[in-house]
Amino acid sequence: MNRFHSSSRRRFVASGLALAASGALPLAHAQGHSAQNARSLRIGYQKGLLSILKGRGTLEHRLAPLGVSVQWTEFPSGPPQLEALNVGSIDFGDVGEAPPVFAQAAGAPFVYYGQTAQRPASEALVVPDDSPVKSVAQLKGKRIALTKGSNTHFLLLRLLENANIDYADVTPVWLSPADARAAFEQKAVDAWAIWDPFLAVVQATGRARIIADGTGVVQNRAFYFTSRNYVAKNDDVLRAVLEEIGATDHWISTNREQAAAEFSRLWGIPQPIVITALTRLKYGTEPVSRDALANQQRIADAFYKLKLLPSQIDVTVAAPRGLA
Repeated sequence: MNRFHSSSRRRFVASGLALAASGALPLAHAQGHSAQNARSLRIGYQKGLLSILKGRGTLEHRLAPLGVSVQWTEFPSGPPQLEALNVGSIDFGDVGEAPPVFAQAAGAPFVYYGQTAQRPASEALVVPDDSPVKSVAQLKGKRIALTKGSNTHFLLLRLLENANIDYADVTPVWLSPADARAAFEQKAVDAWAIWDPFLAVVQATGRARIIADGTGVVQNRAFYFTSRNYVAKNDDVLRAVLEEIGATDHWISTNREQAAAEFSRLWGIPQPIVITALTRLKYGTEPVSRDALANQQRIADAFYKLKLLPSQIDVTVAAPRGLA
């Protein structure tokens, strides 16, 4: 059976509470046993599916019988999440295609744990609506805002390659999504490579025009990751997490209006804008596949060829056990 989905939701009984109340164990022994078995899961997340999981609190209920407490930390993009994993600040997170290859090259002890369906239309290269630039081929010599090491970093590489423009012929301006939006709207940059929901927001302002998205260019999967040490000790926790993610993903795919309303409250973004982002999204939570890892290797090789990675890597080193 696919470990990401369950045919029915388990029911949990707090038998430990009943046992403690019965006086079957001395209080000191019960407290010692609880402390010894207590575990935690520190989750990093972005504006995405995990926002709903956090907002609902369903994961906390699912993990309570396992004695697991959950802490959440929001990040503006994927690279800072993997940096946090590398220094031991989080145990699990969600990230785009490119950040894992940079993290692996930097020695981060991460493991791919799950993947989404391909979502190529959920990222794009935009220019100001009144810009004379009509195609990627006209970006030579231009300043392009993006987040270094993000999924859009690889999108930019592929778009430039397809337009026969050398990477050295554009000027990347490394900015977080919030800072990039400000620079874009002030026209301090000529273009912006960005993903949803930020993409949908800037489109809705009427100030941006898409000149190319990832369709036919990149896979743009998201990956769920953990650390080697955490998965070795807590695989049961991670399996439960991915089952909850899979169930939430399926619910969003069949209840987009309700999901958009929920995301709107959580993100502070108007519901029609969220619907635009959800319409571009492809749904499905899957085990990590060999095909996806082969694509990750192509991404790593492309960055290494441009000397953007300090060393060549073998992405299968970070493959999960039981690779699909």
